[in-house]
Amino acid sequence: MPRRPRIKLAEVPQHVVQRGINREPCFFAEEDYHCYLHWLQKSAADWNCAIHAYVLMTNHVHLLVTSERPDGIAKLMQAIGRRYVQYINRSYHRTGSLWEGRFKSSVVQAEEYLLTCMRYIELNPVRANMVNDPAQYRWSSYRYNGLGQADERIAPHPLYLGLGKEDGNRLAAYRALFRSELDGEALADIRLALSQCQPLGSDRFNEIMCAAAGVRRAQRRPGRPMASLDQGVQVEDQGEFGF
Repeated sequence: MPRRPRIKLAEVPQHVVQRGINREPCFFAEEDYHCYLHWLQKSAADWNCAIHAYVLMTNHVHLLVTSERPDGIAKLMQAIGRRYVQYINRSYHRTGSLWEGRFKSSVVQAEEYLLTCMRYIELNPVRANMVNDPAQYRWSSYRYNGLGQADERIAPHPLYLGLGKEDGNRLAAYRALFRSELDGEALADIRLALSQCQPLGSDRFNEIMCAAAGVRRAQRRPGRPMASLDQGVQVEDQGEFGF
């Protein structure tokens, strides 16, 4: 069965996931996380990509990225993958691939789902029972987006900046989004969009994005429309793809 083509569009946020092969670890020591983040910052600058959110889990990575060019995200991931795998293989005397196939990506309707995706990404360590609060996890963008700590890798999206004119108000408004877990429907919709490399948004947004990229729109999961931001039912992170 042929692989679904990716939607490659400039100036549209994309949620990107890359997993370790066979769900095996891709980070083994603290220095590995630092190395990946270094190449993330360098490659994002090289390929005109803005990183809005990220989390580095033990065996996979989530990014929320907007690129100025249609192929920017693909070039970003290629550059990071090449440099980081070389570093891991050299450091741990191993050979072969580190990542499981191609990375998965989904364009995001910013006005409706960008903040939802940021929450989804930064809550990964909480859903995985690694920490009780996203602020306790070192390898994510939450400390920047929620606490205001410096992180040169992050380029805030205008919708995030729109949460408040003053830094304190904006940070408080962002932290308030994390008082409840994501709704189960929102989790399922994000995972489905990633697994199919399809847009995350309204039916109209999906049609426009697929038409602009010249790809066929995949069949949506039956059920009620995608969940909104203010719904909060605690669920376990049991997605098919470990997202």
